[in-house]
Amino acid sequence: MRGIRDNCGQGTVEAAVVIPVMFLLLLMLVQPGIVLYDRLVMGNAAAEGCRLLATATSDMGGSCEAFVRHRLAAVPQHDCFHVHGGDCSWDIELTGDESAETVTVRIGNEIRPLPLFDAGAKLLGMTNAAGNLEIEESVTLPTQPGWVASSELGMAPSSWIGAWSS
Repeated sequence: MRGIRDNCGQGTVEAAVVIPVMFLLLLMLVQPGIVLYDRLVMGNAAAEGCRLLATATSDMGGSCEAFVRHRLAAVPQHDCFHVHGGDCSWDIELTGDESAETVTVRIGNEIRPLPLFDAGAKLLGMTNAAGNLEIEESVTLPTQPGWVASSELGMAPSSWIGAWSS
């Protein structure tokens, strides 16, 4: 009977060791998932902003930036997703318009690392002075497809219309 009593608490002791380790491993997957989600939303917003900017005139910069900010609203307003700080803190740069050869949209922001990652990120020098991780996405696209740029008729749509009517 003594051998049976000695094994009664074995499962509890194993669970006390395994559960915190499993929880820690699960928590270690959260921060990379947050960064990946942010970068995907930022990249898609930058690409859509480029498509809009490629058809925009020079006076439409404000509406293009508002469109990009609207797309970035998919990122939750929580410091571990992006440091919001009272006012919207997205750093958005729009370069080019329909008259340029290429357009570029650059989006930047900061995220506050989760508790286990903040010490490691600081030790590796990945954080800025505020202790946040800086993330940035940039997309550059041509304003016209290659076949238009190589056309003998040039880049003006009015010359294409004349070519179609003859």
